[in-house]
Amino acid sequence: MSKHLQNDVDNLHRRLMALFGVVEQMADKAVQALCENQVELAQQVIDTDDKVNQTEVEIEEDCLKILALHQPVAADLRRVTTVMKINSDLELIADLACNIAERAQCMHQHVHFPTPEQLTPMVRQATLMVRMALDSFVESDVTLAKKVIQIDEAVDDYNLAVINELTLLMKQDQTLVEPALHCFSASRHVERIADHAENIAEDVIYLVDGDIIRHRHESFSGN
Repeated sequence: MSKHLQNDVDNLHRRLMALFGVVEQMADKAVQALCENQVELAQQVIDTDDKVNQTEVEIEEDCLKILALHQPVAADLRRVTTVMKINSDLELIADLACNIAERAQCMHQHVHFPTPEQLTPMVRQATLMVRMALDSFVESDVTLAKKVIQIDEAVDDYNLAVINELTLLMKQDQTLVEPALHCFSASRHVERIADHAENIAEDVIYLVDGDIIRHRHESFSGN
């Protein structure tokens, strides 16, 4: 790798790490606003989204410049293309965090709504996946990345349990339909955050090993 390419890749890495930190905080605040009825945190999340959108575009532009100017190959090419994919997933996680924050603001009008108990552990697992995905990227840790992917099934199960409970609540009491729908939407957004964390973990495995493991997680499910 040339010195100029190394400098550009290092700068790209630093910018992505900074974006990771911002998006992780957005996700944490959004789910805290939802689960703890802290509506002020919800607005903080929404106010941060423009910054994330701008940074995401700038990182993509930097990646394209590196590809055009340096024409990297092998491991260098994998790193740049992986950064582009992770950058996109981070922006989508930020969007989902904003959606959760908006649902939290709506739920604030229904403080006595009986939130499904499975929502809290679901939120914990999803935010853990985001944190572990970041760590796996920083440390180039394939084993940790695989653990992220394995956790996703538990999040899916929690989401299904939440949906089932909300459906029952709406059938039992029509006055709960509006807050239940907000909660339903929030639960779905949390589940999607977990999916994007899983995508990032898959990208880490590709970056380190050169393996594209989408749609074949069963090959390491027992590890």
